[in-house]
Amino acid sequence: MTTNDDTDDRIDDPNARSDGDDAGSDGRASTAPTTDDDDGTDPTPATDGGDAGVEADGGHGTAGAAAETDEHHGLPGAETLTRWFVTTNHKDVGILYTVTALFFLVFGGVLALLMRLQLWVPGTGFLSANAYNQAVSAHGLLMVFWFLSPFAFGFANYVVPLQLGAKDLAFPRLNALSYWLYLFSGALFFVSFFQGGTFSGGWTMYAPLNIPLYTPEPGATTTVLAMIMFVASVTVSSVNFLTTMHRMRAEGMRLRDMPLFSISILLTVWMMLFAFAALLAAMMILTSDRLLGTTYFAATGAGGSLLWAHLFWFFGHPEVYIVFFPALGAMAEIFQTFTGRRIVGRKWFIAAMLLVALQSFVVWMHHMFLTAINLQIKTLFMATTIGISLPFDLMVFALIYTTIKGRIRFTTPFLFAFGGLLVFIIGGITGVFLGAVVLDYEFRGTYWVVAHFHYVMVGGVTALVGALYYWYPKMSGRMYDEFLGKVHFAVFFVGFNVLYFPMFIAWETPRRVFEYPMALAGYHQTATVGAFLLGGSFLIMFWNLTKSLWAGDPAPDNPWEHATTAEWAVSSPPPLDNFPGRPSYASGSLSFVDDLRPSIGSGGPSAADGGLPASAHVDDAAHAHDDHGADHASIWPFVVGLGGFFALLGLSGIREGSFVPGIAGGAYAGLLAVGVVVLGYGLVGMTREPFQGLTGPFGSSWPFENIENTKLGLWIFLASDVVLFGAFIGSYVFIRVAEGWQSWHHLIPAAHVPLPGLINTYLLLTSSFTVVLALVAAEKGRRWGVVGGLAATFLLGVGFLINKALEWQHLFHVHSEAFPHGWNLSTNVASSTFYLTTGLHGAHVAVGLLITLYMLIRAVKGAYLDDERPVEYFGLYWHFVDIVWLFLFPLFYIL
Repeated sequence: MTTNDDTDDRIDDPNARSDGDDAGSDGRASTAPTTDDDDGTDPTPATDGGDAGVEADGGHGTAGAAAETDEHHGLPGAETLTRWFVTTNHKDVGILYTVTALFFLVFGGVLALLMRLQLWVPGTGFLSANAYNQAVSAHGLLMVFWFLSPFAFGFANYVVPLQLGAKDLAFPRLNALSYWLYLFSGALFFVSFFQGGTFSGGWTMYAPLNIPLYTPEPGATTTVLAMIMFVASVTVSSVNFLTTMHRMRAEGMRLRDMPLFSISILLTVWMMLFAFAALLAAMMILTSDRLLGTTYFAATGAGGSLLWAHLFWFFGHPEVYIVFFPALGAMAEIFQTFTGRRIVGRKWFIAAMLLVALQSFVVWMHHMFLTAINLQIKTLFMATTIGISLPFDLMVFALIYTTIKGRIRFTTPFLFAFGGLLVFIIGGITGVFLGAVVLDYEFRGTYWVVAHFHYVMVGGVTALVGALYYWYPKMSGRMYDEFLGKVHFAVFFVGFNVLYFPMFIAWETPRRVFEYPMALAGYHQTATVGAFLLGGSFLIMFWNLTKSLWAGDPAPDNPWEHATTAEWAVSSPPPLDNFPGRPSYASGSLSFVDDLRPSIGSGGPSAADGGLPASAHVDDAAHAHDDHGADHASIWPFVVGLGGFFALLGLSGIREGSFVPGIAGGAYAGLLAVGVVVLGYGLVGMTREPFQGLTGPFGSSWPFENIENTKLGLWIFLASDVVLFGAFIGSYVFIRVAEGWQSWHHLIPAAHVPLPGLINTYLLLTSSFTVVLALVAAEKGRRWGVVGGLAATFLLGVGFLINKALEWQHLFHVHSEAFPHGWNLSTNVASSTFYLTTGLHGAHVAVGLLITLYMLIRAVKGAYLDDERPVEYFGLYWHFVDIVWLFLFPLFYIL
């Protein structure tokens, strides 16, 4: 990273651009020369945009027009409760995510205060040992899953489409569905407290503590099911964001031109797509152990505990960066705005984030240094762990040097962002200790880890609180109280350090245990005082934001002098369709094609973060904009989420493959039945609903210019499915190697022959061929050819499942000296891996058959002749399922 001291591109006046990539380097924003990559000067002025096209009150005078526009799109007014159940608009969903995440912050925070009170003195306090374990476990799960990432994605939902110049996310109803799955997963977790106790085996759910033998409470199973529902929410959201960010950027906005917050979200979502697929595999296997009696993670299982550690931490360490990256992106935006200059070395900053995202998947084993893994492997992962700190060094120095080169405005958002940087530095340095094998042997399982972990994770929270203050005027249309905001920061920062820093000194305290040496009591009492200070600081924030929402000063379009990303180019809050026309950067500056406003005024939209200067003007170019007719309301995502909630709650009553006895079992069975009916009704309703989504053109879509949104979304989903099946197959291989590759055969009955698998292989391969025939017929406009192809595919798929069911039925009732009770799911680990892995594949086949049946009914009525794409997209899914079977057949029937 280099700089030129003779060049000063600080923004000292509102007419100079503060935020950009090397504008002259790509020949699009400006042809003016630059001094070097880090410190180029761009003479192109940018207007403030503070009064562009809105009234002096920041747009509140047009509330009636806004309400009329909302109703035109089928969306009730914001003042009605109905709106929040039916909305699919990304800004509404962002607000729902933010508010819900703050609720879970309070929930998890109360549990943390209970823990700190228990630790006031060593020994048993007012909580029993099991209650303390539940509080520790629930606090960790709530904060890591239900607060941190959803809080960040509240801002992502609201801000990213605005920054990209999009009217909404690619799939608005899926966006709403992701929220309702998130909310109901949290509700499911809440219910677990009333089922004899929630999960008590720690937030990492280590095996064998995660199996019913050690955590028998029904609430523990409900917690695992809530995690599955949460991962489903994440997967839906990931597909949506990735499709949007790769396909729906404004014309002229390249990937590297996106604002840093949007870039951080892009990298975060790619990590989420793969990391959470591994977690989903772990949770599905654990659910099978708890509900069906499989033996993956049993205490006597071959390598079960180590297998769980591999699966969980392959997710768990990328999760650290999944949580922190949005905070890092928000931090960068805030630093740029309140120092009045762009991030120093922006290109290197982006490259460092990309490198961390890639490296995050090759460091997970440092969480397993205390296991029996050989020293050579531990040394390799020590190197990757220490290596991942280097890109962070670059980003930290870039942020620090940005403050040195700029002129700081000590507003509340900047104080929180800067405070987040300071505590993250401490967290990062103390984490390097844990990356060394020798030191990890000493520190692992102590409060050193607790302190380090919270300095990193709550460091991210600190920056995200700054993001809340930063975007609050845009989201609410009101300004917060700056004095109360600074008081909040002071109490927060003091409370944070008083809480967590003493843990470094009292590091010899064992984790998750309320017994510790009496000599350390003073440090723990200090930490408890800090916990209440930290918790109390959020009361100040809630009062500030609530009071400001009703009585705060109206927010202008751009309340910050040097904020230059596109969300500040529109009113606060933005209109339903975000922009007055189609945003475009084709000319090197932000303009609106077919601008609907009567006048833009002297102000104007702002520059993109990537260095595209702002000069708002109406462009009469072609490219008709037809997104104004998009719908924003649907009740079906809520119905689907509700059905999933009841279905999973009903499943929590199953033990060893059957419902618990008595009235409780009947109640659980009833909930499952109701949930399945409601879920099916919601899915059918969502499919049949005439919902008008966004049309085109979308603008810059490299590298997917010629790929339609739905196809790209399907590709992305299948990419996560590859990881899901990879985790299942990898688990089978891992356990088989641990058991002994050849001795594995002694666990399998002689009746398990290859013939049924071979027949199913031919059936699936033939079904792929018939799907191709259906697609060809659709392209040629032959209705009965489409019907015949889909019908043949359906019959072949049904044949596959019938053959599989007959095979299973035969194996269940095998009677021999070695297997006197048959070969069922719980007979041994070989049967568990066989039934669960092939069962997952069979479930994919069953889903495909439901889709085939639906398409077959429509094909009879003449569908797909004018547009064969649905047949093509279904074919992609079906071919994937067939390819997976080509891996499963030799693994489970031949080798």
